[in-house]
Amino acid sequence: MDKVRVTKEFSFEMAHALWNYDGACKNIHGHSYRLFVTIKGEPISDENHVKFGMVMDFKDLKSIVNQHVVEVLDHSLVVFSNAEGDTLAQVRKMYEKVYVFDFQPTCENLVIHIASTITPKLPPYLSLYSLKLYETATSYAEWYASDNA
Repeated sequence: MDKVRVTKEFSFEMAHALWNYDGACKNIHGHSYRLFVTIKGEPISDENHVKFGMVMDFKDLKSIVNQHVVEVLDHSLVVFSNAEGDTLAQVRKMYEKVYVFDFQPTCENLVIHIASTITPKLPPYLSLYSLKLYETATSYAEWYASDNA
């Protein structure tokens, strides 16, 4: 059977600040992120299966990514754990969705985090092929399973 890749696009708004950075991005600022999730698998060949001909129903992929990525990160502030201190403690008191990760929240690290979040949620007969995360209209980071095997 032939392997096919299918892709779904998502978007969310998120703020971050880069700890110890030497430029403007050390300040809290936001982006309109666009995420492209590509999975790989074989279309279901059983004519009696309700999903006959599909690698995965786009609705099912949308549900996984929305629940575990978009709904979590949308309208949140993400910072690196090294930034913990009095100021961040005050920010956490003021706002609901402040996440402190154990990595610098660059586009590159966020795409790695998203890959590790999505992969275990996919059915075992499918694989995450790639992710493309746009931080701005002209800047993005990509993750490929083949680069990380």
